[in-house]
Amino acid sequence: MAAKQTHSRKKTARAAIKVVDLPPFDAATYLEDEQTIAAYLTDILEAQDPALLAAALGDIARARGMTEAAKASGMAREALYKALRPDAQPRFDTISRVCAALGVRLVAEPA
Repeated sequence: MAAKQTHSRKKTARAAIKVVDLPPFDAATYLEDEQTIAAYLTDILEAQDPALLAAALGDIARARGMTEAAKASGMAREALYKALRPDAQPRFDTISRVCAALGVRLVAEPA
């Protein structure tokens, strides 16, 4: 008598992933080289949002080291954090000093 084979399907339950359970996204962890930083900053500039630009420069500063960026810009570390938070509206001279400290330039080109 041939043995009867039984095929059982394993039931796999797929739990729904909730957004609140995800870790916060941090762009700084992906800004590992000059080309990536330049592409990131170029995309941010296209949005024409000063607060977004400030936050992006903050991401770059954290990727490179906030303490070093603060020293190079001549700003206190706490002041740099404050100037580069997502809801900030930094002055142009602050943006300029931070860009110089980070080794990036904002370049104009025809539209």
